[in-house]
Formats: sequence, structure tokens, C-alpha cells
Amino acid sequence: MRGKVFYLFLVPFFVSVLCKVNQDTVDNNIVVTQVERKIDIASHLVKTYTSITIENKGSSTVRSVLFVVDPALKGKLSFIGAVTKDNKDDKLTVVPTTVKDHSDKEIYRVQLRSGLDAGKTVTVEVDAVYAHALTPYPAQITQAEKQYVVYEGNLYLYSPYKTLSQKTTVTAASTSLESYTKTKPVSVSENIITYGPFDEKAPFTEAPLRVHEENNSPFLTVSYLERLLEVSHWGNVAIEEHVDVTHTGATLKGPFSRFDYQRSQDGVSSIKSFKTSLPAAARDVYYRDEIGNISTSHMRELDDAVDIELRPRFPLFGGWKTRYFLGYNVPSYEYLFNKGDNYALKIRFVDHVYDDMVIDEAVVRVILPEGAKNIEVRTPYAVKREEDELHYTYLDTTGRPVIVLRKENLVESHIQEFEVHYTFQRLMLFQEPFLVVGAFYLLFVAVIIYVRLDFSITKDEAKESRMRVASLVEEVQSTQDRRSALYQSYDDAINRFKTSKDVNAFVASRKKVDADYRSLTSQIQSLQQQMKAEGSDIAEKVSELQRLDSQYKDQITLAITMAEKLVSGKVNRQQYLDSETSINSKREDIYQKMEALRATL
Repeated sequence: MRGKVFYLFLVPFFVSVLCKVNQDTVDNNIVVTQVERKIDIASHLVKTYTSITIENKGSSTVRSVLFVVDPALKGKLSFIGAVTKDNKDDKLTVVPTTVKDHSDKEIYRVQLRSGLDAGKTVTVEVDAVYAHALTPYPAQITQAEKQYVVYEGNLYLYSPYKTLSQKTTVTAASTSLESYTKTKPVSVSENIITYGPFDEKAPFTEAPLRVHEENNSPFLTVSYLERLLEVSHWGNVAIEEHVDVTHTGATLKGPFSRFDYQRSQDGVSSIKSFKTSLPAAARDVYYRDEIGNISTSHMRELDDAVDIELRPRFPLFGGWKTRYFLGYNVPSYEYLFNKGDNYALKIRFVDHVYDDMVIDEAVVRVILPEGAKNIEVRTPYAVKREEDELHYTYLDTTGRPVIVLRKENLVESHIQEFEVHYTFQRLMLFQEPFLVVGAFYLLFVAVIIYVRLDFSITKDEAKESRMRVASLVEEVQSTQDRRSALYQSYDDAINRFKTSKDVNAFVASRKKVDADYRSLTSQIQSLQQQMKAEGSDIAEKVSELQRLDSQYKDQITLAITMAEKLVSGKVNRQQYLDSETSINSKREDIYQKMEALRATL
């Protein structure tokens, strides 16, 4: 996530019902002794940083203070957070509230971590981000013209408390300032305008602050973002974003000339490309639109992220818009956690689309595996959960539950993780494989039945004989597979004997394997006799297979003898290793002949 994010609570001011949870009153015993305000209008967002030093003049402890949004910026607040100056890691809770006799104002209550006793002071730092607070002026420009915007706000801190001293600093996008409010004391240094310090001001004091500046930063707005998160318990989370972007700066006046754009490199306020950051584990990335894949993009893998430079098919001028799709996969072990049948998905609500991003509306759809139940959503800030949906894909029967979350007016500070908790029975993982196996099983059964049906009127003895021989060959192959598996059992018994030197255990293990071996050899002998009765030439090949197997068994017996001699000390280790090499070579040669013979059956 880009930028500086050090806040705990993000407030969705657009949910007006939350503003009526509590009603506060202005505490006249609170006095603001000093204010340092920084207003950053260098991008298309307005970012304010306000350091407020508060003194408790009363006799009782103060538990919270009020922060009022500038009336000129009312309805444009995207994010607000607060910390104390002494401990910036101590995030304070900020909640919307209403104040008696000031219900028309947008007010937030900052809850102090520890009460402010009488006569004490505390410095609270409030950070706020406003979207669509800069107005292009002029509203239309030609391709070659630069873009100018106007910021209008309050020269003083719009505070419900008396303020003794305050200072305001405005950081513009460039040194090119068409005009600015010249209320003294004021000074300008390059692109920084400093107002104040101003002496004592009454509560809710207003004075116009207007700055008309050149600002060619990309006024790129995501008007609509649909984010699809498809969770698979087979180790993957597929993410796809459908992004509608619009250039919300001064609209283009007149025609667009591609020739002039390429030759003169004009259109300084246009958007040629922008950079998106994806998680470091992102793979299989694709970037396309309705036409197809967009090849004008560059991807670079870093240690902590994957940076992609996205270049639309055409440059974006004011009022122009485009739509694209960006998708990738991430491993589920980084985002999906479980304890038994209880699962928790922890993933970002929105990701980094571009620097200083603003998203007017975002819809996040979480597609959970089929069979997920008891679904619970936990978000770091308030979002609207809409009615759940169902999503069907390959081999689904009842459909996959889809969680739909919606939120408006997001900025980079909203790049935080949310959680989806649910229960899922692990046996449901095998539902789709069982469906595939069952479908193929039914298909093969149908084919077998069809092939074996005899629709002829007369009996074909030769065909039936061939079918019987083919069935016998299948049995020989199956029996030989089991007999070949016993070879490894002999080797395992020999290896355990060499390690443990337990003669009794070795003899018992060998007796069991010998009994199985004799039984399988007898079965193949019986099948060979049946083939002879059918008059098939394959019986001779089975006889040769029996002969080669007997030779292979002799080599195993020799290996057992050498192992016994090694354990009893009748041969040394080097003699045993030489013998073992010779035996293994002969066994390999015989085994290859047996496999070649089996292939001809």
C-alpha cells in the first residue's frame, strides 16, 4: 500500500444514520491554545493535517474532543483519523456525532485514550482526505493548454472551541499560482503559502480561503470498481477487478490531434499511464478490455509487491473514460486460515489501483466454495452488505455462495484487510472429483455393456474364444502386477533383516511373502492351462513369462543367501556389495525381458 497510513478507524460519513447514534454538546471549558494546519492540494485529493493543542480549563476530566469538517468541504470527506502527538502509534477512535444546535454541521468525536484532567493539555493530530474538493477553472481546456484548479475552504480552523493561536500552510502543485487569498500575515515560498499566525478566534469563525493554481497531476477517478475474489480450497485465490476510470479534471475543448500529441508531447494534464501495485505473490497476471488483451503494459516483480504500469489504448483527457479488467492468482495459504472446519479469509477490501487513488464506488464479491455455511463478515470500517448471491461454475450442484459488499468514496487509507469467516466440511472437497469419477465410471460401464452385447442371430465360436482369451490375458496381467509387487516385499524384508539382524522376524516375513508368491504363480499356471485349452498361441508367451519369473526368483533367493551370510559374518561387507551389484544387474536384465514380453500379450 502506497502512502502513509497510520490510522485505526475509517469513518464512512455518507451513512447518515450513524451520525445520530450519540449527541454531544460543546464543552466551553476546552480551549485550543495552538493549531498548526497543513493543506496539501498538490494532487487531485485534498489532504489536511491538523495539529491541535487542547487545554482543559474546567474542573472535570475531558474524555473526548470534537472535530468539525470545514463547511466548504462538507460531504467530500473520504477518510479521517487521529493520533496523539506523544504516541503516534496510539490510534484514537473517531466516530461521527451530532451536536445540539449544530445539526447542520459534519462533526466527529475524537475519543481520548486517557482522560484530560483539569489544567492539563494534549496535542491531537487529525488527518483527513477529501475527494473531488478541487474545481477545474477553467472547466474546459484545449489539448495544448495547462490545467488550473481552484481550492476553496476556510482560512481558519473551523473549531467549536475558542482558538488562541493558529497557523495554516497550503502546499500547491506548482509554483504557478494564478491567485490566492492575501489575508495578512501571508507569505509565499515557491509552492508553499503560509498564513498566520492568527490570534484569538471565536468558535466557528469563518473566512474565505481561495487558491487558484496550476495542477497537472492526473485527475484519475475510479468511478466504479468491481472486485471478484474466488476462493478455492485447492490452494488458490483468483482475483479479478473490473475498473471504470474517468479523467475528472478540466474537460477537453475542441478536437484531439494524435499527430500533435506525438510530435509536441502536449496534453500535460492527460493520463498516458499509471502504476498499479499487486501482492508480491501475484502470478498469471492479465490486463485486457472488451476488445481483448492490452499489450502496452510492463510488469516488474519486487520483494514486497508486483508493480504493473498500465497504459490504456488511448490517453485520457478531461471527461474521457475507459474500462479495463485486471486479474491474477495468489496462493490461498497466505490469505486463508482454518482450524478444523472453521475457515477465515483475510484479504484486502480494495488494493492499490494508483497513487492518490479515489474510488467513487466499490463492489466486492467474495465467491466461497460450494457448501460454505455460517458466513460472517468483519470489516475494519463500515460497509454495506447486500443480499447474498449464488455463483455456478463447472461441476457445481447447489451453487457457490457469493458475499456482496459495497462502499463509496474510498482512498488509499481504505486499503485494509477484512475477514470472512465460515464453516466448510472437508469431505466437500472431494465432491467434484467424485462427480468426475462417477461420470467416467458410468460412461465406461455403458461402453462395456454396449461392447459386450451380442446382437447376432448365430453364435460366433471364434469371436467368443478370442474374448475368453482376452479376459484370461487381463487376469494374467493383473496377477503378474501383484506378483511383481512381491519382489519389493522381498527387498524390504532383506533390508530390515540387515538392519535389525532379527532372524526370527526375517523368517516369519519371508514365509508370508513366499506363500503369496506361490499362490500367484499357481494362479498364472492355471490361466496358462486355460489358454492352452482355447488353442491360443499366447499360452507359449505366458510359459516363457513363468520361466523368466523363475529366474528372477532365483536371483532373489541368492540375495537372501548373501544377506544371511553377511549377518552371520561369513562374508565381509565388500564381498557382499560386489555380490549385490552382480545380482541387481541380472535382476534388472531379467525384469526388462519380462516387461517386454508382457507388452506383447
